[in-house]
Amino acid sequence: MKRIILLASLLLAASACTTSTQAPSNTNTSATPANTNAAATPRAETNPSADSNITAQEKQIWEEIKQNDADGFAAMLADDFVYVSSDGVYDKAGTVAGIKGLAVTDVSLSDWRTAMIGDDAAVVTYTVSMKGTSGGQPIPATPVRAGSVWVNRGGKWLGVFHQETESEPMPTDATPAGKDAAAKATPAAESKPAEPASDDPVAREKQVWDALKKKDYDRFASLLADDQIEVFAWGVNDKAGSVEGVKQVDLSSGVLSDFKTIKISDDATAVTYMVKGSGSAFSPNGARASSVWAKRDGKWLAVYHQDTTIKPAAAKK
Repeated sequence: MKRIILLASLLLAASACTTSTQAPSNTNTSATPANTNAAATPRAETNPSADSNITAQEKQIWEEIKQNDADGFAAMLADDFVYVSSDGVYDKAGTVAGIKGLAVTDVSLSDWRTAMIGDDAAVVTYTVSMKGTSGGQPIPATPVRAGSVWVNRGGKWLGVFHQETESEPMPTDATPAGKDAAAKATPAAESKPAEPASDDPVAREKQVWDALKKKDYDRFASLLADDQIEVFAWGVNDKAGSVEGVKQVDLSSGVLSDFKTIKISDDATAVTYMVKGSGSAFSPNGARASSVWAKRDGKWLAVYHQDTTIKPAAAKK
């Protein structure tokens, strides 16, 4: 889609403040695990049935951005569209306003991965590299990892959710997956029979974190879909990579707040929120995290998750 908020604060300065649906606290007060996904696997499996249609939609919306066609761009978004960036959470109006002043001369999209959320919804993740200007200033060269959710409503595919995470190199102190990582992991407490995932998406997300805090990795894994995709600053995980990654860090201090839910369909919901915590597992300025849950064979499972680290506010000149 686009790199509006992440690229330059000036892009939305004039209009987004009056049209955004930002979380109640939009300051750097929360954190997300900085090393949770250190054991990243290089890829998540692509679902061929979703790939052709959904990637085509994503590529088309980028064409609208390149043409600076705000109307064409808006027509591809659902009315309840939500955009998550390091700066805040924005509604459709704020997002559309953001492409004004954006002059894109070149876009490179790569590393596509797709997963079906249900019969009429899918998530697509990819990497974006852009050239051009934002508000007259050069667009930063740093690639962005993007995730979008598309839903078929009345026979038309519409974007209902988008999140962007600035690409970063893997931390030097990150532990690769494998025997060393397993040896360093804190042994999990004996698992008790797990309660089913709640019908409330916020409660489900809290269940995930409860499992992580208790180091109940079997419970954590049971809440993830087999085709789950996880996006973060230095990579993309499949389910196995996600489970291995959380074994390496202490997440017991994690605090969740500012929840917002987006109904995708009767059997799928997205939830976005803030995370903060203490210790090396959490980034200093916090982050915005989002998950998409799908009901499969009567059981709610997380199909997609993305973290976006909150950047310090730029100093005023």
